[in-house]
Amino acid sequence: MNVAVGLKGEAKLIVSADDTAVALGSGDVDVLGTPRLVALFEQATVDALTGVLEEGQSSVGMRVQIDHLQPTPVGAEVTVEAQLEKIEGRRITFTVTASDAGGLIAAGKVTRVMIDVEKFMSKCCRAD
Repeated sequence: MNVAVGLKGEAKLIVSADDTAVALGSGDVDVLGTPRLVALFEQATVDALTGVLEEGQSSVGMRVQIDHLQPTPVGAEVTVEAQLEKIEGRRITFTVTASDAGGLIAAGKVTRVMIDVEKFMSKCCRAD
């Protein structure tokens, strides 16, 4: 496994009507919805791990802690960056930021857990 502190990942999005709080059911304003922002943060962390994990390994989200600081309108481009900050056994924690043309719109931490895909899937797909 080549997971190391400092790994970086990125995700970008042009905000559409489907990405708004109204469309996602998280509010009644036509701006980037927090659930979509969380998904972008997760996407950036997965991007950081692309090509780094061993065959048969993956990671799953465990904890997301963010502050959504500023609204972003439909049509604006959002850039999300993730940087691996801490490794504790199988738990890995990223610092994440999101910006648009006006500057920082959100920041926080995303913790993921590295898994063996076969073992993980066997836990959720057991026949009763």
